[in-house]
Amino acid sequence: METHGARLTPEQARAALADTKHIRASIAPLSATPWPKWFFLTLTVYVAAFPIMYGGALADTDWLLPRPAWMAITLTSTAVFVALFAVAAKAWRDRTGVALRFDVLPKRATVPLSVGLPVLLVGSAFAFRVTGRPVWLIAASLIGAAVSVGFHLAFVRLHRKTP
Repeated sequence: METHGARLTPEQARAALADTKHIRASIAPLSATPWPKWFFLTLTVYVAAFPIMYGGALADTDWLLPRPAWMAITLTSTAVFVALFAVAAKAWRDRTGVALRFDVLPKRATVPLSVGLPVLLVGSAFAFRVTGRPVWLIAASLIGAAVSVGFHLAFVRLHRKTP
């Protein structure tokens, strides 16, 4: 809508806002589209490995590996994960022209995930430290992987509902 420096009439302003709302509504589901499959696998492996890595770093005594080795593995894998996250986000943005966004996802799903998953992954390491039983780490790994797969499937379903 060209105005050539002139002020918009109220009708033109309402039409422009309606167009903007329509564009935002049509783009929102696209920006919540599933990750590339390679990143979905990377994310799932990272979520599954994190409790074990962090549990080894928090263990009272050396557990399977020395504590500094666990810390190095945890920090290195986190750095690699963050780098791959940036690559996946850029690839998605280049392919679709839309940035990956989490704010368009249903809050009833993302809020419990953003609170529950860190509690699960970190809490299991503390439970392991207190009890010395690796079953906490294994359970958290399996649950974390299942949550990752579940959210990926939810993203796929959300994307398929896109007009």
